[in-house]
Parts: sequence; structure tokens; C-alpha cells
Amino acid sequence: MTKGKYVDGFVLVVPKKNVEAYKKMAKEGARAWMKHGALDYKECMMDDATPPNVSLTFPKMTKAKEDETVFFSYIVFNSRKHRDQVNAKVMKEMETKYDKDFKMPFDMKRMAYGGFTVEVSA
Repeated sequence: MTKGKYVDGFVLVVPKKNVEAYKKMAKEGARAWMKHGALDYKECMMDDATPPNVSLTFPKMTKAKEDETVFFSYIVFNSRKHRDQVNAKVMKEMETKYDKDFKMPFDMKRMAYGGFTVEVSA
């Protein structure tokens, strides 16, 4: 992974029937974020939802149903300021590609997001 000091993280639930549409949209997002200066971009689909000795899994936390899967995604930046600059450019680009009636392949109300400072990195 490219070193960075700031990360935007996302957890979201995607209906299994929409996974391919979500991955297509995510690939466009990856291209845009990297083009505008992000250091790294990852979209990760849940593979192991039953790790031992864990009381709260992502599917349980998000209340994912049988016909849904969970994605964990993150974008790496140099700093929060760098993140804000990159995100502004990406949002401007996305406004030209997608109109306000564009239907997301997942429920935005069930997406969790946060900006994080990197405290430990290998």
C-alpha cells in the first residue's frame, strides 16, 4: 500500500443482484480518485463473515440480508487537506457524468463513512 496519512473509509451494503453494477461504478470512482491525486483506492467485498471470537461482524452491524453483501472501501491521501482538494475535483467531475436522478446500486442511507488519521502504518 502507498503510504499516506489520511484515509476515507466506507462500509456499505450492496444487493447481490447489483454487485456488478456497483463494481462498474467503483472502477469509475477508482479512476477518478487516482487521476485527481489519491494515493490508493480499494473496494473490498466481504469474503469471511464468520471470524472466530468476534461478537460483531460487518453483516450483523449493517443488518445485511441474505441477498446482500458488504463492501469495505477506503481511499488514501497525504492529509485531510489533500483529501478535501481531491474530493472537490472528483465531485466536480462526477457532477458532469451523473445527473441527480442517477440511481445508486446500493442504499445510500445504509452507508457508513468516516475520515481517519493514520496512527500506525507498516
